[in-house]
Amino acid sequence: MGSEPPSSPQVVEDGGEEDEEELSGGEEADLRSSSGRGSLLTRRGITLRVLLKDGLVEPGNGVLTIHYLGKNFVGDLLTDGKIRWVETGQIFNSPSAWATHCKRLVNPAKKSGCGWASVRYRGQKLAQYKTTWLHKYQPSADMSLVSEEDEDEDEEEGKTAVQADEKMKNNKPGLHDVMVSRKADRERVPVRYCSLGTRDATRDPHTLVELSAFSAINRFQPFNVAVSSNVLLLMDFHCHLTSSEVVGYLGGRWDTNTQLLTVLRAFPCRTRLADKDAASAVEEEICQNLFMRGLSLVGWYHSHPRGPALPSLQDIDSQMDHQLKLQGSNNGFQPCLGIICGPYYHGNQGVASTITPFWVVPPPEQRPNDYGIPVAVEVTYVQDNFLTSDVLNEMMLLVDYYRAAPDLVQFSQFWCPDTTMLDKIKGSLSCHAPKDQAYSQILEHVYSQLGNMH
Repeated sequence: MGSEPPSSPQVVEDGGEEDEEELSGGEEADLRSSSGRGSLLTRRGITLRVLLKDGLVEPGNGVLTIHYLGKNFVGDLLTDGKIRWVETGQIFNSPSAWATHCKRLVNPAKKSGCGWASVRYRGQKLAQYKTTWLHKYQPSADMSLVSEEDEDEDEEEGKTAVQADEKMKNNKPGLHDVMVSRKADRERVPVRYCSLGTRDATRDPHTLVELSAFSAINRFQPFNVAVSSNVLLLMDFHCHLTSSEVVGYLGGRWDTNTQLLTVLRAFPCRTRLADKDAASAVEEEICQNLFMRGLSLVGWYHSHPRGPALPSLQDIDSQMDHQLKLQGSNNGFQPCLGIICGPYYHGNQGVASTITPFWVVPPPEQRPNDYGIPVAVEVTYVQDNFLTSDVLNEMMLLVDYYRAAPDLVQFSQFWCPDTTMLDKIKGSLSCHAPKDQAYSQILEHVYSQLGNMH
């Protein structure tokens, strides 16, 4: 993007899905009609021109701003209510058109800009000026019908709001207070790898990327993978306990003759991701446990508590780092498996968590500055006949660790109208559990501990 504005500015009209069309001066007059300010101005009619005419905002250079994913955009408010982007001189007909255009430059998957909530006039959101206009000139208006209802995006995470489910008709006392709110969930919309291009420092590292198939990049999966059901059970249990992301390591064996990677144990990290001091001690303990059991480090897992179980750009780089470290200095090939667990994403089928094994193929040599290519790994799941004492002990240690945590999941809350969070975790873990009666009794003891963690 050049710094010199073009001699004849380009007018951009595309404002995305939610863009309110700007009205002509005649249409605005019709909306006010003969009754003057007392007539109801529709939501579509409250434009920048209206705010300018009534003195709530004034034209000026650099008075409009957008901050999105660490990137700042500055615009001039023109006398006719249009916006001129300072960097390029482009002219936009509405806040939504400008916001959508700018956000798509940073995140190509962005479909709309929520302009009135995203654009600020002298530091204050335009949506607030619209509300002020309504209070001043139409105090008797039904604000729910005529005010702007743009959702305030999480602009640091690049997420778009998931639409709220249809209003519950369940009349259980207090259910609306304890129900896990789907409206509060935020969904990061995944992008296709082919849309990423060269690395860009302004791109949100939390951007999710769809997985490719090995066949789609003209390759065969270079190794086979078998994962124990006890690994899935412990990992899924860990990811269900907290609303924050968790991480753990995978232990197993790599057979160079059969090219088979066998994942036999999960080692949850009982530490906060930001606590680097505690992390080193936990990792040392895990290394000792691996050694004592004759296992090797073969991978890692982490959770996306309320989002799709797909890798982010940050996850892709972390996975590539792990792969290079496991390969070692002798350049011998040993795969490193990455697994993402999505326990509380409402896009999952039923109560079961989505579990996604993935690997990263390095970018082509001729494009060294591209991101690695995340690919789906085909895995064989091996059903264990019993629950080992190691797994049970690890589950109880996790219960003790998270018992007093502020982000502990409240298991008495409702996941959906007829399913509590405790029922949800039971249902998800049953997908990996041995079917013998002894196992059920043991796990019920663990569940009883969860029920008392409040």
